[in-house]
Amino acid sequence: MSLPALPRPHREDVLIAVSGLAGGLLLWSLGLDNSTGVRPLTDSWISLVPLVVMAGMELLRRTRPQTALTVGTLALVLELLTPGNLVTLLMFTDLVYAAVVYGTPEAARRLPYSTALVTIAATIGLLAWYREPHALLVGLVIGLVSFGPATTGVLVRNHREAAEAARLRAEQTALLAEMDRTQAVTAERARMARELHDLVANHLSAIAIHSTAALSLDRPETTRQALTVIRENSVAGLSEMRRLIGLLRDSGGEGEPVAAPTLDAVDALIAQARTNGEASGLRFSLYDERDGEGALPAPVGLAAYRIVQESLTNALKHAGAGQVTVYLAGAPGDALTVRVDSPFGQRPGPRAPGSGAGLVGMRERVALLGGEFEAGPVEGPADGETKVWRVRALLPMEKDKEPSA
Repeated sequence: MSLPALPRPHREDVLIAVSGLAGGLLLWSLGLDNSTGVRPLTDSWISLVPLVVMAGMELLRRTRPQTALTVGTLALVLELLTPGNLVTLLMFTDLVYAAVVYGTPEAARRLPYSTALVTIAATIGLLAWYREPHALLVGLVIGLVSFGPATTGVLVRNHREAAEAARLRAEQTALLAEMDRTQAVTAERARMARELHDLVANHLSAIAIHSTAALSLDRPETTRQALTVIRENSVAGLSEMRRLIGLLRDSGGEGEPVAAPTLDAVDALIAQARTNGEASGLRFSLYDERDGEGALPAPVGLAAYRIVQESLTNALKHAGAGQVTVYLAGAPGDALTVRVDSPFGQRPGPRAPGSGAGLVGMRERVALLGGEFEAGPVEGPADGETKVWRVRALLPMEKDKEPSA
């Protein structure tokens, strides 16, 4: 079985190894060593063995830091038996530093304590053996060679980990901000879709119904009446579209955006519905039983206006001949009730197609205000058998109530 291949050394590690080996060979060629006292192995060439081994371990300082330190420690022991080389000691200190910086978290925590214990134990042992002050200097050198690089590695590793944690937090913050932005854009698109539908559906439905009537009935008076209604709805729809465009423009642009419609303009909706529904046999009436003179909160007033507008549009599109009733009730600080009853069932003659987006939009508007919404057929109030299509919305009217995006 073949042995696993060693990882390719980093380019900087190769540079350190080559530089260390070259420096050590230069000192050896000049006859410079760091021996103090008698060494068991006196041949100067033997000091090249730990030098070469230490340089080889520098190639593994980043990819195999624990292995490099273990073999480097054995090479250092051999170094103490030879005349020695200063570069070998310097490369060992780098291996200790690399073991802390690039090693496992456990090794990074353990090495500073281990090297501190070794330094203290060696200093005490040398003092007990030699009983001379220079033993303290030897202990200081041991600390510089082992404990110093280990503590330096801890500082560098902690700094790198803190920087990485800060980078991850920044990425997470950016991701959360992007998610918030996406949600805000989605909510704004939904709001724009509701506004656009409410603005044009009523007018386009009337245009579609009356244009179909004008094409299907070959009577000049009917055609003229239909074209009049078509023109009125075209002009009104264009005005509403301009208002919406004004709202979407930057406030620094030319002109001021037109204020959003409120429930006070519901009379105009009823009047327009009477004109549009006259040919279909629809009659419209308004019962406003609200108490108090206080103004409605802006979100509530706009939502109620759009619900009445969409309900009247649906009646023009789908309801048969009969009575359409708009009922408003409520008091400041309580809740506003909006109810629209229209004849239920198929009607003869031209009718505009529907997509169901209107009901979805009304339900969303009520949900944003924390209210209640229901729509569907119910028994009529007259005989209990004739059914009507009822749209009912209950909108809270707290002054501080804001739409929950």
